[in-house]
Amino acid sequence: MKFYLNCLKVVRLYSINFNRQLSISHKYFQRPETLPNVFDRKAKLKQRERTCLDPDYKIYSYVHERVAQSLVDRIFDIKRTFESAVDLGCGRGLTASELTKDVVKRITMIDSSSLMLDQIRPPVEENGHDGIEIIKKHIDEEQFSGDESSYDLAYSCLSLHWINDLPGVLRKVLHALKNDAPFIGAMFASDTLYELRVALQLAENEREGGFAAHISPFVEPPDIGGLLQRIGYNIVTLVR
Repeated sequence: MKFYLNCLKVVRLYSINFNRQLSISHKYFQRPETLPNVFDRKAKLKQRERTCLDPDYKIYSYVHERVAQSLVDRIFDIKRTFESAVDLGCGRGLTASELTKDVVKRITMIDSSSLMLDQIRPPVEENGHDGIEIIKKHIDEEQFSGDESSYDLAYSCLSLHWINDLPGVLRKVLHALKNDAPFIGAMFASDTLYELRVALQLAENEREGGFAAHISPFVEPPDIGGLLQRIGYNIVTLVR
């Protein structure tokens, strides 16, 4: 377990929109006619729902829990109370379970898996704080949409990695955020489990005479920073 935790590289995206324009043209949100289908969303959904049926899933969720705690620390660094937040790709609600009512009043939790939504642990049970309103929405993260300037906070914990139209989703999140509202996200970067991946490639090359791709593509930190700035996010901060 120590090896995995030490080798995990996660990029956290912390963006606050100062003086964001209230009106964004419809063309800005139009999706291209064809999108690169890098990830099979249906296959990913089946994988995630299989984990919901595993009674020992907590044994394998320690990395997600650790990243969720780190993401919540970033939210706590912002000294304000958020009336409305959206959790994009909430899973079992590990991030929301760490929040308190003096920080967030209402959380809209979005996930493509209905089984994941059913297993969300309410913050009141985890923290002893009541008063946080939880709204569950069974929507594919790629189909996320929100009214303009409707959220005070948006966050996503290890869900953006499997999004095909990442620029489109980030634009929609920006559209749904109010002025001066932060977006905080965590996703796997290119150095994630690098030593383990190299060891497996060397072993496969020795046994099979070559190796094939067994993992999903990773983003490069400079690329995601540039993408956020081009979309319109201000004060972009990347933390490894």
